[in-house]
Amino acid sequence: MPRQVLTPWKRGASASVVLMALVVALVSSWPWLVEPSLRPGIPAPFTAKAPKAATVVDSDALEQRRSQLGLRTYVQVVDERQSQDLEARLERQLDAVNRLAASDQEQVAPIDINPQERAWLRRSSRRQLLRWEQELRQAQSRMLRQGVVGNVARQQLVKAARHQLEGMQEPELGLGARLIANSLQGRTNLRIDPALSQRMLEDLLTQQGIPTIQVRKGELIARQGEPISQQAYAVLDYFGLVNRRPLIGAWLQHFAEALAASSVMVLLIRNRRVSLEPRQALLALGLLALVQGLKLWLGAAASPLALLVPPTLLLAQGLGTTAGLAWLAMASLLWPLPLSPFFDQRILIAAAVAAITAVLADRQRNRAQLLQLALLVPLGALLAEWLLLQLELFRGVREGGLPIGSDLTGEALVLGGLLLGVLLIGPMVESFFDLLTRSRLMELADLERPLLRRLSCEAPGTFEHTLMICGLAEEGARSIGADIDLTRTGALYHDVGKLHGPQWFIENQEGGDNPHDQLDDPQLSAGILQAHVDEGLKLAKRYRLPKPLADFIPEHQGTLKMGYFLHEARRRDPQIREEDYRYRGPTPRSRETAVLMLADGCEAALRSLPPDTSETQARDVVRSIVEARWRDGQLTDSGLTPAELELLVRAFVRVWRRMRHRRIPYPIPARKSFSA
Repeated sequence: MPRQVLTPWKRGASASVVLMALVVALVSSWPWLVEPSLRPGIPAPFTAKAPKAATVVDSDALEQRRSQLGLRTYVQVVDERQSQDLEARLERQLDAVNRLAASDQEQVAPIDINPQERAWLRRSSRRQLLRWEQELRQAQSRMLRQGVVGNVARQQLVKAARHQLEGMQEPELGLGARLIANSLQGRTNLRIDPALSQRMLEDLLTQQGIPTIQVRKGELIARQGEPISQQAYAVLDYFGLVNRRPLIGAWLQHFAEALAASSVMVLLIRNRRVSLEPRQALLALGLLALVQGLKLWLGAAASPLALLVPPTLLLAQGLGTTAGLAWLAMASLLWPLPLSPFFDQRILIAAAVAAITAVLADRQRNRAQLLQLALLVPLGALLAEWLLLQLELFRGVREGGLPIGSDLTGEALVLGGLLLGVLLIGPMVESFFDLLTRSRLMELADLERPLLRRLSCEAPGTFEHTLMICGLAEEGARSIGADIDLTRTGALYHDVGKLHGPQWFIENQEGGDNPHDQLDDPQLSAGILQAHVDEGLKLAKRYRLPKPLADFIPEHQGTLKMGYFLHEARRRDPQIREEDYRYRGPTPRSRETAVLMLADGCEAALRSLPPDTSETQARDVVRSIVEARWRDGQLTDSGLTPAELELLVRAFVRVWRRMRHRRIPYPIPARKSFSA
């Protein structure tokens, strides 16, 4: 059976892919290199009993007590910078009061001033006011040295200020107390001192006593297969049963497993997508390394849905369902932490949801459908996990290890947000990694795109020829199960190189003189035909067409002979080399580009058939063209089978039959003549 030829990678690109696979393997096997052999929450690998009686510090209870005390235990000290700001605030208010005292007109004051206080300000001498201001500054300074809290009531501040100014008389006493309170209200000059807070915390812990665990000789610490509790872990660590040395053997085993899984994933994706580029393989491996790192960082709090579904959606959109499923399989298998039974089942649910997402994502034809998918997937995942939770509770599973309903709802909301984020960054990822999603294909097939508009305006004959080829190629791709959207979009751009010189191609000459006749040089004419391929690739690069679409430009011609000019050249010189009159290729390396080559070759032949041609005769004509391409070696690397070629023949004839439908002749009435 014919197979498509893999696109070769450069040595440097291959090395970068191998390096990323090594990174994935290292991250996946990291726990066995640096983590202790046991951990709270994992199933015990052996049954352990206490070899002797001991008193063990309960580290978990100690940490809980430390956390509880830490929330309300802190030491505050006076911040001189904040004190200076509060002093400056009082100075600004005193300046406003001085301006009020010096003016005979009514002015807005910083605080409410009653008539007695206003009269006192105006009759007081400058020396009296300066002494009054100094006493206010000293009173505020004493309060600041004691420390001021921002949430103290204003009445308390006024009372404290009056206490500091107890040597004064009214009305200067009330006015001064209100000015001080106004400068301090809602402000603080205290800050937390971490060192003093930690010292106070340690003193409180010492006073309350260190929590301990009393262990008797022969007492069961952990039973094989049961989860290790925090207290059991502390006792195992006390007796030296927790191995903290690197487990070289286990690490090498898991490193090799992760490396093999990464390699298999890349091979699976490349086997399905022969045009896979190194940067696209790096995307899949990079996402795998990122997810493995998040698993280690989050530990038991890691959400399988949040870690598995969004990357699967992204890869399935850009590289196809096979890529999404291959990545999902490896990410699910390479979970680096030992799991509880319920967590195992959650991973199965997440994998099932991600697999459904991968299958559906490749079928969505626009971003609106993807948005609907991003909203429905979290709801389905929430329902599945809720049903699993009810089943576990019904079976009598211990409730302490199960999530509650709010946890599941929060997980679904996080998943929905991540999926929307994937759709948001999707266009940027498509552009950077040259991914060709279904939505992007639909956008590029819009006839209002700048390059297609140029083709329709500057080379209308080529544009009409392109639309005809689209119909043939689309029906052909549908008949053999090839990518219809890729074939149609590639067909729209396959001849854009003719924009370089539309007049050199017969479909744009509109019955005028053929410039090739005036050129009268078969070799130069052959160069012009090759130039439409070369210029097409330049336009594809300029307009940033994805590589899978740009491949249609050279591959639809392959290494075909330029028959007319080769014949003309041999008529003049029988010794001419045939290679000089062939396109430079490459030959079609995918089923889609091969379908386009055959459609391009059959279009002119079908168009030129006389009206009385039977379907059998049309089929024979098409079959002869297809067989000629086959014998010429043009389809060797395309992956098309003889059976698929026959299906293509029948598909092209079906389109031809639709094109030549008969119309009913309408009678045209004679025109009436009018006299001048």
